[in-house]
Amino acid sequence: MHPIFRNGMLSVAGLLVSGGVIAGPAVAAQAAPAVAKPVTATKDAKNGKDAKGGKGERRAGYEYQAQPNFFYCGPASTRIALSAEGKEVSQDELARKLGTTENGTDSALDITRVLNEYTGGRYRTTEIRDDVATREQVERLRADVRSAVDQGRPVVANILGGARDVDGVEHSYPGHYLTVVEYRDGGDTVLIADPARPDEPEYWMDVTELANWIAGRGYSS
Repeated sequence: MHPIFRNGMLSVAGLLVSGGVIAGPAVAAQAAPAVAKPVTATKDAKNGKDAKGGKGERRAGYEYQAQPNFFYCGPASTRIALSAEGKEVSQDELARKLGTTENGTDSALDITRVLNEYTGGRYRTTEIRDDVATREQVERLRADVRSAVDQGRPVVANILGGARDVDGVEHSYPGHYLTVVEYRDGGDTVLIADPARPDEPEYWMDVTELANWIAGRGYSS
């Protein structure tokens, strides 16, 4: 099977977050509310110095929305990205277009296809085929995040396994989609909006760590 074609979903054994279980599928599938309390970022991209005084920080304006069940991470991440374009599309509508089932959303290619349907073809898919990202693949991801966010366009990433954020917190999924909405330090550090984390929807991660989290899958930018 081509490596980019792997389902994005949370564990059937439970909705895994940072090594813990917050809801099993029987609960998550009927979870209400479908939307976490919206967290709206500034609509103006920030240009200049970051909190550490380093240059090179930009943020794509967006509205956060949590996934309502264990298999809607693809629709939720796509919805977060589209909100930066001022488009309010329901996760159910996006799930139909993405072909999302209880097995998840098949591919980053599907995410790109649906994003392009709403944005007039602004997105493309990039695959990281290796099990560990090469230096060139890390640099490509950094450049793609910078380019996309500079244009107010969040990046949707399909990830696998575990990764640590800059605070040392591990986030682990057997398959998941999430959205990259900001960068700082010239793109060395990226801010992730995670639809499975309504309690803590944003966290910063080193771009190399993110590239290795994507490895074997792909992203839409």
